[in-house]
Amino acid sequence: MRKRSTLPLSIAIAAILSVCASDGNVAAEDVASWFEYLDEKPALSFEHDIEPIFVRFGCNSSGCHGKAEGQNGFKLSVFSYDAPSDFKAVTQEGRGRRVFPARPQSSLLLEKASGGVPHGGGIRIRKGSGEYRVVRRWIEQGMPFGSPDDPQVVELQVEPHEQTVELGTEISLRVLAKFSDGRLIDVTQLAKFQSNQDAIALVDEFGRVTIGDTPGQVTVMASYMGQVDQFRALIPRQPAVENYPEIPSFSPLDDLVVQQLKRLNIVPSDVCTDAEYLRRVYLDIIGTMPTTAEAREFLADTSPNKRALLVERLLDRPEYADYWAMKWADWLKVNRTVLGHKGSYNFVNWIRQSFAAHKSYDAFARDLLLAEGPLTESPGGHFFKTSKDAGEMASTVSQVFLGVRIECARCHHHPFDRWAESDYYGMQALFAQVGFKPITGGEMIGALSNPATSHPRTGERVFAHPLDTLMPAESPEGDRRKILVEWMTSNENAWFARNFVNKMWAHFLGQGIVEPVDDFRSTNPPSNPQLLDALADRFIAAGFDISSLIRDITATRTYQLSSHPNETNELDAQNYSRALFKRMDAEVLFDAVCQTTGVPEKFEGIPTGYRAIQLWDSQVPHYFLTLFGRPVRVTACTCERSVEPSVSQVLHVLNSPNLQQKLSHESGTVATLVKSIEDDDQLVQELYLTFYSRFPDADELQAVTEYLSQHAGERRQAVEDIAWSLLNSIEFVFNH
Repeated sequence: MRKRSTLPLSIAIAAILSVCASDGNVAAEDVASWFEYLDEKPALSFEHDIEPIFVRFGCNSSGCHGKAEGQNGFKLSVFSYDAPSDFKAVTQEGRGRRVFPARPQSSLLLEKASGGVPHGGGIRIRKGSGEYRVVRRWIEQGMPFGSPDDPQVVELQVEPHEQTVELGTEISLRVLAKFSDGRLIDVTQLAKFQSNQDAIALVDEFGRVTIGDTPGQVTVMASYMGQVDQFRALIPRQPAVENYPEIPSFSPLDDLVVQQLKRLNIVPSDVCTDAEYLRRVYLDIIGTMPTTAEAREFLADTSPNKRALLVERLLDRPEYADYWAMKWADWLKVNRTVLGHKGSYNFVNWIRQSFAAHKSYDAFARDLLLAEGPLTESPGGHFFKTSKDAGEMASTVSQVFLGVRIECARCHHHPFDRWAESDYYGMQALFAQVGFKPITGGEMIGALSNPATSHPRTGERVFAHPLDTLMPAESPEGDRRKILVEWMTSNENAWFARNFVNKMWAHFLGQGIVEPVDDFRSTNPPSNPQLLDALADRFIAAGFDISSLIRDITATRTYQLSSHPNETNELDAQNYSRALFKRMDAEVLFDAVCQTTGVPEKFEGIPTGYRAIQLWDSQVPHYFLTLFGRPVRVTACTCERSVEPSVSQVLHVLNSPNLQQKLSHESGTVATLVKSIEDDDQLVQELYLTFYSRFPDADELQAVTEYLSQHAGERRQAVEDIAWSLLNSIEFVFNH
């Protein structure tokens, strides 16, 4: 007869709700609870039965005993990646005081965890709970470590797996672990949960998901013993849209967006005006605002395909290469403190030339990652100097070109993905040969050695192999980077094209299909998988042509939607039902300030005439650029560039003496317009074209001309005031 399990009431209720919430895939009688499973187990295992308790209650988290130096003399490995060391720490270190087999309940391990003696982490396991009984029984048994023959967790299943739910509802998840002996065990009470969209749905420690009041999609990840699975919820807006309108389609990509919006009961906004499209596409493609002459010409053009023709012209502008060289310099960590002035300049110039020549994306990756010979002939080789070792290089390449974060696997199994330490060191081995040596006139790069790579914990040899491929039986011959590049740029690669199109979609639409854009993993699925696949397929079919991808995106009705919401999409920021407001990059915004005021900036240590998007040195001292989130380029994470608005930014634009000097400069825009235009109506139109790339509407024209009329005796000061107001507006600071 099975022993009765004593569970805390909250866990017991959660377990009951979990069973009730099952989608019916597994019958309740076919699943044993975790405690029932352990009650039947003759000998407990530290590795498989005690370590999950440490993970569940955060004992081995980086904020507790899992941090580098441990906590109060007791150190555990993060996420239990080193079970033998943890076993030694519990059973042998501290003069063996942590466990007391003669009287298990008096063991310091249990006394501290249950609050019997003071514990900095508070009460983690209550006396009498199932977890308490398991630890006590394990100590009674003599603290067995476990056997290699013990059943292993081979798969995790979350129930329900996918469901359409209403706003404001709650769902209790059930987590089932499938063991190598065929058993299916309910491990809900020991699983760890995480929502990828807290604004849409929250999940508590017991797997209870609370849906908020925002329609969209959300994924809740559950992890246990190195295995992960997820629950996906589609949350339609209420009430349903009756007689959903027929939405015109400019591209097959639009159809995939609208299909999802229909499921969510969201109607997209109308198409934006020509003026809105003009400013948006200029900022998105070349990081530069249109001039008043360019705005007048486009707005007066009556050609039916003028938007597509504008994109073609922008792709051939020199600013296109400048802007995208700046973006890629961020991602590739072009840092003057590491590369020096000359190295940074040559590297950024190589990137700029690649975009000016419209080099395909796969060719760009090949030229960068296979750089060899003198750096004067292969400036892309400077990329290999931006990382301190082959491991960091592997992490950077994975994150930038695949959107996969493997840095966690350097020390332990990735907590939210399938990557193990062997995957990390297999990638590291691909770059272990790369080195530099001095030559006449500089340095050269190449595969200059043939070092072995070993697993730092087990000491076993790890041979070079890309992610998600089998490790070869022996070390590959020749330059190992070629293996990586051939695998990576293959049409069948699961990440290369999808990562890039997602990054570009996020740039143009303000939200990635996978978000964060450089975090592709099984527990962070795309919000619209069909859209992501279609974008990638079109990109591959076009030969990885970046210009073709930009044409595809900017031609969609989705990209051309207005930022003005309707009653169905005012809360939607995830499904591309309207254009999102995007804070301009720091360099783009400052260039816009200089352009509209007519006063260029002289950057310290940089020749006259350079704009902010042309700076190759991210360390050029400049308060505005720093304040508005220019990255320092020490990591490959896109999160380094901050685009979140702040009070400090608002106050600076309102009060900056530097900006005021530009507005009032004798050779600036305001002074020039006041001198050359006497008619107030014409002057106001020129100001709106300068700052907003559009003409003022009737109300704006009347209000501003009245202000000028009231201050006719101080006309220039009045125009400066108007220009200052336009410069401080949301319409100017944001791309929309």
